[in-house]
Amino acid sequence: MSNPFLWLVLTVIDLYMWVVIISVVLSWLVAFQVVNMSNRFVYMVGDFCNRLTEPALNRIRRYLPNFGNIDLAPVALIILLVFLQRLIVWGYLELG
Repeated sequence: MSNPFLWLVLTVIDLYMWVVIISVVLSWLVAFQVVNMSNRFVYMVGDFCNRLTEPALNRIRRYLPNFGNIDLAPVALIILLVFLQRLIVWGYLELG
């Protein structure tokens, strides 16, 4: 893959997946009281991740059934992002 635009798009999708993963792990750490949201750095990281991920996660949560305390929206979002990456690469290889 020598197309810089394709590399940039795939890298942005990868970074967004990492933000989703960090958001999930941070929410677990807060829930199990490993980290405290009153810590300024933890709050900033959590707020940043929530602002980036919540719009997409809320749209997915509308269509997923309620599983109680288990939130499968991040898993669904990551699966959709991987599908999008592969679709972009497939389209590039087919057209290009």
